Amino acid sequence: MPDDAVLRTVKLSKVYADFWGRPTVAALSDLDLDVRPGECFGLLGPNGSGKTTTIKLLLGLIRPTRGDAFVFGRDPADLAVKHRIGYLPEETYLYKFLTAEETLGFFGRLFRLPSALIRKRTDELISLVGLGHARRRRLGSYSKGMARRLGLAQALINDPDLVVLDEPTSGLDPLGAAEVKELIQRLKQAGKTVLLCSHLLADVEDLCDRIAILHQGRLQECGRVDDLLRADDRITIEIKRGDEAVLAAVKAAAGDSLIGVAPPRERLEAHFRKIIAKAGKDAGAK
Repeated sequence: MPDDAVLRTVKLSKVYADFWGRPTVAALSDLDLDVRPGECFGLLGPNGSGKTTTIKLLLGLIRPTRGDAFVFGRDPADLAVKHRIGYLPEETYLYKFLTAEETLGFFGRLFRLPSALIRKRTDELISLVGLGHARRRRLGSYSKGMARRLGLAQALINDPDLVVLDEPTSGLDPLGAAEVKELIQRLKQAGKTVLLCSHLLADVEDLCDRIAILHQGRLQECGRVDDLLRADDRITIEIKRGDEAVLAAVKAAAGDSLIGVAPPRERLEAHFRKIIAKAGKDAGAK
């Protein structure tokens, strides 16, 4: 594994025990992983596969039964490490009696940021997640999607080098989810490292450079998305519609190897956004 890995695990294992210390659940077994600087890494698996346990171990929230975890080459429990991490948990836990401004100010003070920097980051992040219209509203009146956006903002208040996102698009409508995905892309472009957990595999496919798939606490597969999804037993050829002579020649040359001929499909997300954008443009023109 590379020496400059942002995250690295070596035979990382966690066995949960009952009240009397007897082992009950082997949540994670001998996990070897590395996450490199500047990449978006997807951690996938069904419920109970060990994803949440892995995140808790990497954040220093629990200790391993055996094996090691390193964040920026150090113990995850090191306070200096925690200052470089932003974390969005699967469930958004925020104080409902605070406003968005007060919430970001609270988290900024936890990181001991200067007051002027907290105000600057608060303005930037509220604008970034699209909550400018509700920055002074109590969070108790927020929808789930709005609370999710603010949760993402609090995960970025300290301008972290590593961002851990657990189901970041949960509770968001398609437009909101697309905006979050664009934000993650910008984080990558800014050189941030992103660890992403999501059950929405289309999001993972769009965003992640590499993925790891867990099942029953064990690593099943790890690699680049393009490599893992490439179907080497087939080849796709695209030609312009209307060029029937070329199409006929391709069909004839393919012979029995031809599987099918059909127009390419547009991604549903791209189609949805195009329709909404056109509707908005048409409405504005009236």
